[in-house]
Amino acid sequence: MKKAIVLFSLLLSVSGFAQTDVSGYVPGKSQDAVTYFLPKTIIEVEVEATKVTYTPGEFCKYADRYLRLTGISDRESSYWEISKVPVNPVGMPDPDNVYSVKLKDKTIAPLMELPEDGIIKSINKPVEKKTGKKAAETSQQQKTKINPRDFMTEEILMASSSAKMAELVAKEIYNIRDSKNAIIRGQADNMPKDGEAMKLMLANLEAQEAAMLEMFTGTTDRETKKYTLRLVPNKDLNKQVLFRFSKKLGVVANDDLSGAPVYVTLNNLNTVPAPDEKAKSEKKKMEGIVYNVPGKAQLTIFNSNKTYYDGTLPITQFGNQETLADNLFNKKTTTQVTFDPVTGGLVRIERGNE
Repeated sequence: MKKAIVLFSLLLSVSGFAQTDVSGYVPGKSQDAVTYFLPKTIIEVEVEATKVTYTPGEFCKYADRYLRLTGISDRESSYWEISKVPVNPVGMPDPDNVYSVKLKDKTIAPLMELPEDGIIKSINKPVEKKTGKKAAETSQQQKTKINPRDFMTEEILMASSSAKMAELVAKEIYNIRDSKNAIIRGQADNMPKDGEAMKLMLANLEAQEAAMLEMFTGTTDRETKKYTLRLVPNKDLNKQVLFRFSKKLGVVANDDLSGAPVYVTLNNLNTVPAPDEKAKSEKKKMEGIVYNVPGKAQLTIFNSNKTYYDGTLPITQFGNQETLADNLFNKKTTTQVTFDPVTGGLVRIERGNE
């Protein structure tokens, strides 16, 4: 639940207005003040790995003889593969960048909106809640597996051997294909009455064909697992092991030598001048709200055969800090400011007269 913190000043009958008093947060000494955090960037890497399991069909040995299907294995097998590696920058409260805005007289104190984590989001402007699209329900309704024996005729079920049964099932598959072709060409004895009825009839025939075909080709099941890894980018990384991956075990720890390494490289693009270390170390009073000017970095995730991600990300730690001019918040104007909660950078400034 978000909380909005309103900083009220006393509007006295004087013409001058005091400056916004902002200073580094000191526990126990930042009384009569509102404290806010600036974020630091955390890179979240989500690895999606899929386990693929193959189960041979009951009649796999007869696939070539009756259906001319070659390369059908008669052995169970399973392996892991990396499906995708999406990357997302996330803002986390930075304990090294906490500031206090003092409540005092003769200031036009702004409305600051802070979420539960204390990262500043806006000034003088309520941030609209994202009504978020309901996460596309990944509850993929598992297709109820069709039992091919439900479509077997008495003749098939009474067959004296597996070879004979396979032969009859293959004939049934050919019959189904003939029926589909007849419907599509409009040559079936009992043609459906309309387009919807035709779709339904064809769908049923295709389901029967697929179920019976699996008795020869076997089935392939997929199970996906997600692993979230977090990087705190404080410096460049050169081909550092992010995790290891094994076709037998899937994703394993980066010190588990049973898997091959997947590397990460991070290069600061130096889009923002480096901060003055002396000024950075001094938690002095600042005349204005402090905000981040994020830098950018090139992130690449790869192994010896493939690149899974290669893109540019905003990185707060590779940037600098500035302050909002105090005259933005005076008696004659109401300035609305929006910050990016991921980087702490400015998103928008709207200045209007009261």
